[in-house]
Amino acid sequence: MNDTLHRQPKRLADYQPPCFTIRTIDLTFELAATATRVTSILRFKRNMPGNMVLDGQQLILESITLNGETLTAGQYELTADSLTLSNAPDEGELEIVTLINPAQNTALEGLYLADGVYCTQCEAEGFRRITYYPDRPDVLAIFSTTIITDNHALPFLLSNGNKISEQTLSDGRRVVRWEDPFPKPAYLFALVAGDFDCLSDNFVTASGRSVLLECYVQKGDLPRTEFAMASLKRAMRWDETRFGLEYDLDRYMVVAVDFFNMGAMENKGLNVFNSKFVLADAQSATDLDYFNIESIIGHEYFHNWTGNRVTCRDWFQLSLKEGLTVFRDQEFSADMGSPTLNRIDAVKVMRTAQFAEDASPMAHPIRPEQVIEMNNFYTVTVYDKGAEVIRMLQTILGKAGFSAGLKLYLQRHDGQAVTCDDFVQAMQDASGIDLTQFRRWYNQSGTPELTVKQQYDAANQQLTLDISQFTPASAEQAEKLPLLIPVRIELLYQDGTPARAELLLLSEQQQQFKFDQIPQQPLVVWLEDFSAPVKLHTSYQTTDLLMIASSASNGLARWDAMQQYWSLLIAEAIKQQQTPVLSAELIAVFRGWLLQPLADLALTAELLTLPDFDTLAGQYHEIPVAALLQCLTLLQQQIAKSLQADFAACYQQITRESYQYSEQAVAKRALKRRCLGYLALTTEGENWVAQHYQQADNMTDRLAALQSAQAAALPSAAQLLEQFAQQYHANVQVMDKYSNLVAVTLSDDVFSKMQQVTERSWFSWKNPNRIRALYSAFSQRNPQQFHRADGKGYQLLADVVSKLDPVNPQLAARLLTPLLSWRRYDKARQQQLIAMLSALLAQPGLSDDVFEKVSKSLP
Repeated sequence: MNDTLHRQPKRLADYQPPCFTIRTIDLTFELAATATRVTSILRFKRNMPGNMVLDGQQLILESITLNGETLTAGQYELTADSLTLSNAPDEGELEIVTLINPAQNTALEGLYLADGVYCTQCEAEGFRRITYYPDRPDVLAIFSTTIITDNHALPFLLSNGNKISEQTLSDGRRVVRWEDPFPKPAYLFALVAGDFDCLSDNFVTASGRSVLLECYVQKGDLPRTEFAMASLKRAMRWDETRFGLEYDLDRYMVVAVDFFNMGAMENKGLNVFNSKFVLADAQSATDLDYFNIESIIGHEYFHNWTGNRVTCRDWFQLSLKEGLTVFRDQEFSADMGSPTLNRIDAVKVMRTAQFAEDASPMAHPIRPEQVIEMNNFYTVTVYDKGAEVIRMLQTILGKAGFSAGLKLYLQRHDGQAVTCDDFVQAMQDASGIDLTQFRRWYNQSGTPELTVKQQYDAANQQLTLDISQFTPASAEQAEKLPLLIPVRIELLYQDGTPARAELLLLSEQQQQFKFDQIPQQPLVVWLEDFSAPVKLHTSYQTTDLLMIASSASNGLARWDAMQQYWSLLIAEAIKQQQTPVLSAELIAVFRGWLLQPLADLALTAELLTLPDFDTLAGQYHEIPVAALLQCLTLLQQQIAKSLQADFAACYQQITRESYQYSEQAVAKRALKRRCLGYLALTTEGENWVAQHYQQADNMTDRLAALQSAQAAALPSAAQLLEQFAQQYHANVQVMDKYSNLVAVTLSDDVFSKMQQVTERSWFSWKNPNRIRALYSAFSQRNPQQFHRADGKGYQLLADVVSKLDPVNPQLAARLLTPLLSWRRYDKARQQQLIAMLSALLAQPGLSDDVFEKVSKSLP
């Protein structure tokens, strides 16, 4: 039933320690597609009074033995979700035998069989689909795993830790045993069985130990694995250099699978990756793919300490490991490439997806208070806002202070399951700085808004800055208290030269800061480097913003000034119901960047880029969909027409070179791609795109031509796209890019084209990658068609969610997100979305994943 009475939420306030701890667990898997037998031997000890309750879902119980005695049905209680022993001794050994069906596990949680590979995904609560166990992160045990199979198509039988033995029995079955010496929660358990190509390498740690590195990929994909391996070695060295953290096992394995709900999973010693974040070469992967591979390889490796060695007490503390590790992978990526571009990418995520989540019925703090389905915790708030909160700690404490705090945290809690409070306490103890008020960031939802003003006293050469903070009420939290907010500023003189930089710590609702010996009225660059995840209200004029964009020391501040410039221009045009017009000053600034690009060519490309629809939409209580889209279209056309010769000159002065993935080469391609995007909008657009596509010797440039043709709605777009499909039809990762391109078709036939994609031989309704490539791209990158006034775009997504929910609830719930912000649209769209969401809610057998989001959204 879809009644909230039958969907009891889990609450942080209800947390209780486990009644029993598990010291060791020995697992034996006898693999079979439809009937895998799992034998688990648990050695337990009482921790506090209470029954022994073991979680379990979709399991067939064959037998249960306690201290050598087989239990009968009357000696335990069995439900659809648990196995309970009410008279368990204080200490003992429990043996449980269950049967599971990996082949029918389309949810891809627990142990599943897909594309000929057995694979596990146990975070957050997937282990209970394997065997009965206290499936919670604060139960840490030593795991050993034995895998048995008579299937010769499965030569590689992998699990956590170190391989202890391998043998072939007299009946021909193979037996492989693994042991992990480090206690871990069940969510970090992993098993993979299949036939792979394997790339091996070694890494010598700072202390001189040699670690075997292995990367397992689908047969034939070995040549596309080298970059992932090199990224892993860079991440290992970086963590040693930056934080003094060394890998702790003798073996580190990465396995790439094509059927996976997430990007990757940090299982101890055996990371399972979505293939798209491992495989790369110049002919199949773009610059963005290379970046994502390096970043995600780093992220999962960094979890070895921030998530594995020290883990979460409960899932409400998820940001303890995810926010912290996202921050660490962002710092790693910044050191490997352009810090400015990395920061811009992070801010884009915050201002689109995260700010939208804060403004939706799904708003929650980075440490939520309650949830129905744990999978719904995996949000941009927990991950990306969580990372921004960690970044603010580093800003306040300084890099050295932050590193000292992290070191103390890991030393103090190694081998433990802890809370966000434990982390902040370690930071406070190491630095001596009182972080009591800072902790509110963990408990308070919503996006804080800062209003800033400046006054200059010429006679006394004194600058006064006034800042006020306000966080709007949210559904679960009416009262918001003042936060501790680090506000970085730079003062620019009227000629654009820098005067000084300051870090202001805002702790009150309203606060004033005074600066003496300022010889002339400065222009204040507020929130430099996005020093806090807040919205900013200023009294900037467009001329101020062009000054900042031209002169600020910080690259993020320059880009941000241009984003604000366009927001102001578009907002005024919509308010006056007029066509936005480019100023001569703007044309001059753009022309200067094109004729003399900055040393950072990638930053130049970003400065020349208009905000996307979602960024602009975040500025409005009720989103003026049609007006925003029209303004963006008109401005892009005006820019292209006014600066056609300059874009052509800039494009042509960037020489073509053989593909390599380096900061400088990526920047060159980014600027050339930006010029091409504008040139495609001119009368010569067909020629420019055709030339670029024909000369392309790598996927980044080919995709740039296709994207430009699509965005400009060129007549040749369909033909180029079909040519692309014919060339790459055998590569499913590239076909996902094809799906992306189809999904952003601007014309009304996008719906029939998307339907045709689902009929291609390589498309599968059971594969999350295929589905996300098509439908996430449509809902997130095609606002013209997704937000159609007739509701057809919304209905398509609702239908897909309805179809997927019985198959893969986790995927269905994530696809659903764009439909939840219905309150931010006009009345007609609101009514359409409410009707669609209500129909979803009435669907029989609706999963907890989808139910929770829909029920919270509806009035």
